[in-house]
Amino acid sequence: MGIFVRLIAATPNADRVVAAAAKMCYSASGASELFDGLDTQKTESFLNMLREAGHFSPFEHASFTFAIEGVSRVATHQLVRHRVASYSQQSQRYVKMSGNGCVIPPSITKNPDALKIFTEASNAALNVYDKLTAMGIPQEDARFILPHGGETRIAVTMNCRELHHFFALRLCRRAQWEIRDVAREMLREARKAAPILFKTAGPACIFGKCHEAHPCGSPYKDMEDLLS
Repeated sequence: MGIFVRLIAATPNADRVVAAAAKMCYSASGASELFDGLDTQKTESFLNMLREAGHFSPFEHASFTFAIEGVSRVATHQLVRHRVASYSQQSQRYVKMSGNGCVIPPSITKNPDALKIFTEASNAALNVYDKLTAMGIPQEDARFILPHGGETRIAVTMNCRELHHFFALRLCRRAQWEIRDVAREMLREARKAAPILFKTAGPACIFGKCHEAHPCGSPYKDMEDLLS
């Protein structure tokens, strides 16, 4: 299967929640009055002001939870490096991996000879796994033979500030292709839930200046180009 990402939970009215939290900093309004006057236009204006001022702590008051499937452990090893987040991943200790596919990189898919070698090797590893478990070897030990590219599932929760950081890094063209595909699907879902908050989420080449030591040489033209 291909990569599948679904937003399964999010802070209700996330755009307004962040604006209201920021309002606490800049006005004399009490808790019961924080949402007063925060229509869509005012909310967007407030969030734009926060971005321009570099005041991003209010963005931490909105969180988003994603269910991700059809990715490899290569991708999830990169994903969990983002430490301001919570993760729950399918266990290879408790879930039998028989039948789980292996994610095949596009460079290998396009090369028939490479694809044959890759497929034979990954299938052989899975066959060994099945034989070991059939012999009574615990799954937690048999899993040592499994391919690094084996498919897995993971639930991820990040606040809005960390998501902006994640999207800035992982949507860059220099990011590894699989984590970039995951990030693109996460951004699509996040923009549906909170369009104002994620209006400017993405790599620096779209909203500013690239800071990569070795730029890709092919920056995105705009958000439409990024999401396509």
